[in-house]
Amino acid sequence: MVDLNDWHLERDGFCLLKRAVSAESIASLLEACSRAFDGDPQGVRARSSRGHVYAARNLIESIAEATTVWQSDPLLSFLREQLGAEFGLVRALFFDKPPDRTWALAWHKDTSIAVKDNSIASTSFSRPTTKAGVPHVIACDDVLKQMLTLRIHLDEVTEENGPLRVIPGSHRSSDGEGVGIDGAVDIHAAPGDVLAMRPLISHSSGPSKPGTTRHRRILHLEFAASARLPDGVQWHDFVRGG
Repeated sequence: MVDLNDWHLERDGFCLLKRAVSAESIASLLEACSRAFDGDPQGVRARSSRGHVYAARNLIESIAEATTVWQSDPLLSFLREQLGAEFGLVRALFFDKPPDRTWALAWHKDTSIAVKDNSIASTSFSRPTTKAGVPHVIACDDVLKQMLTLRIHLDEVTEENGPLRVIPGSHRSSDGEGVGIDGAVDIHAAPGDVLAMRPLISHSSGPSKPGTTRHRRILHLEFAASARLPDGVQWHDFVRGG
């Protein structure tokens, strides 16, 4: 049974699903990431001085577990409840803060989506870019409100290894401020805990503490309620839920 904390997805824009992924699945994900990154040194460019990967894109194509880890309960039921029966996975990323290459992230909202063709004229999308060979656009609020991100924690996250910070209530629009920065919440988690968050929630993270030996590895999965997008634009990937 998923243990939800005091934060509520609809009201606050995020919630923590505790113990949603088993220890065995976490070990399998870590092994799969290691295999994929070791076997594709040219495809993963964000490496630390010791060779640790601290960012990777396009994992739908390279890591099969990214398309299956959420295909059973409790995550599958949760996704159906939040997005409906026609939902699918549209993007998968990996982030780490290895001990030898910490980093910080300024306050922002996740407004970029991966598409097959970013040259199609549409008032729903803007600012076409290409990231790791994949076309992206900035999506309008109506599209982003039909999306949900699951961040699967592969390590324990504490103050020591630069936790994510979120601003409750800032998910309602692209310019929503919610309770403001003074009310920001740090997301501490155990391996297997999953942070569910709306893309429009404002979030940031600070660097790891000096001298830490901890990693902060996250499998970041983005889901959409439907395979359909406005004006003939198509998702770059859409893995339908089981």
